[in-house]
Order: sequence, then structure tokens, then C-alpha cells
Amino acid sequence: MATIDILGVRHTYDLTAPTATSPVLVFVHGWLLSRHYWQPLTDRLASNYQCLTYDLRGFGDSQSDSGDDRPCSEPLNSCYTPAAYARDLELLLEKLDISSAWLVGHSLGGTIALWGASKFSDRVKGVVCINAGGGIYLKEEFERFRAVGKQLVTMRPGWLPRLPLADYLFARDSVARPIGRSWGRQRLIDFVGAHPEAALGALLDSTTEAEIHLLPQIVSQLKQPVYFIAGTKDKIMEPKYVLHLASFHWMFQGCGENVLQLPDCGHLAMVEQPDAVASYLQNILKEHTTKGIG
Repeated sequence: MATIDILGVRHTYDLTAPTATSPVLVFVHGWLLSRHYWQPLTDRLASNYQCLTYDLRGFGDSQSDSGDDRPCSEPLNSCYTPAAYARDLELLLEKLDISSAWLVGHSLGGTIALWGASKFSDRVKGVVCINAGGGIYLKEEFERFRAVGKQLVTMRPGWLPRLPLADYLFARDSVARPIGRSWGRQRLIDFVGAHPEAALGALLDSTTEAEIHLLPQIVSQLKQPVYFIAGTKDKIMEPKYVLHLASFHWMFQGCGENVLQLPDCGHLAMVEQPDAVASYLQNILKEHTTKGIG
């Protein structure tokens, strides 16, 4: 674990040893999560690819000592948009001197990765979105989702991790089959520990009608390869929404050529089925290395 300052906020990251293979794999986590959920993948990939995982501003261990996680150069209402998080990522890659990267993003992290590929395309050779899609704004559904999210953020008592069997419940939430209780414990820690402004801001700023409608435009303009991994039993990001967003990319070819659907998988594919996800990533990277991409 190491830390680095980005726009006045201490960001925590893990970077595996360099390898002879390029590019670097950069993993971007989702809402109310942290860099830890990438460990099953980095354990499988680090022997062939250098891997960077980090905590988004306001999540995990990326929080300022003052308790204020807003970058001083940003106005309050734009601190937690996908574009703002993509800017953080760009600065992180610059400071770590990473000039060639594939971005792998989960859920909200997938949106951030797509923004990153658009904003600093010279560094990003390709994107893989895991349990990430969208582009369709359904007013009533999003209003309900935002309302529930607000309740989750505001009702996070500090004693929750001490509640018996709480980790048991978190190990069963949003997954097709229960994951290990150690993962339930990690989810509980990250859920309670996220900074209130970041937790609420990232939710609200990424789910506006304008933001949802902008995402397909971004995907349609990307020249880099973009792939999507969906869980067939994902209730948060259903496969139909993943396919919809993927269809705007040139690689879709009318029938989902850039989409992999994992059977019996929920919203945490990298933890639920790490072997399948790692294999898919390796195949993608080998293909594009052969083609000279990355």
C-alpha cells in the first residue's frame, strides 16, 4: 500500500511489480467499494501484467486527513461526477508515469473508465467494463434508486460492523451465490467507511438524466477497443442494459461481439467468478498485443 496526493486528497493505491509485458492494468472500483475487491484478479494476472488498484476519492483509504474530500480546485457540485473521478485517474497515471494502460472498471468504475478513455486517450489503450452498462434513463426507476441510495448513505451507523451476522448479510447482497464472509466483512467496512459527501455525491452526480444520456455518446466516439462483462443474474446492472451500452461501440457488430455474459453471476463478477474474468481479460490482452494495440 502506498499513498499519493491528488488535488489535495491522499489517494491510496497498490502497484504490483513491473513485468516485461505492456500495458499496465488499471482497476477502478465501484460505488461504496474499494480497491480490495480486485485482489482475486491481480493475484491471477500480476505475473504477466503490472496491476494498479486504487481507492476513489472519498472511498476506502483515499480520504483527506482534514476529513474534507473535495479537491480544492473543484466547485462542490462537480467533485464527484464521473468526469471529476476520471481527472483524478489521469493525474494518478501521470504521477506514476504510466503511459500505456488498459482500464478495467466495475459498475460506477466502468463509467469512470469510459470517461478516462475519452479524456486521455493517448494513455488508454482499451477498456473492460465489468457489471457496467446503462444509457437508458427511466425516470421513475432512477428516482427510486436515488431515494434508496440516499437512505443507505444517511443510515450507516458506526456500530454496524459490530452487529452479529452483519457480514453474513453483506456476503449475500447483490450476488448470485454467497461469497466468503471475509468479503462480506470488507463490504461492510467499505459501506460504513465511505465519506458521506463522496458516497452521496458519486451516487447523485452519476445518475442524472444528462449524465445517463451522455454515456452512449462517449462510448460511440471511442476508438479504443471496449469490452463488457455482464452477470446473467445481476439485478443491479441487468445484462440488457450492458448490451444496450455496448451496442454503441464499433466492436459490437450488431450481435454483441464485445460482450461476455457470465452464467449464474451477480453484481460482483471479479469476486464471484475471478477465474472466468481473469481468463477473459488475458484473452483480450493477448489478442490486442498480437494486433499491436497496447
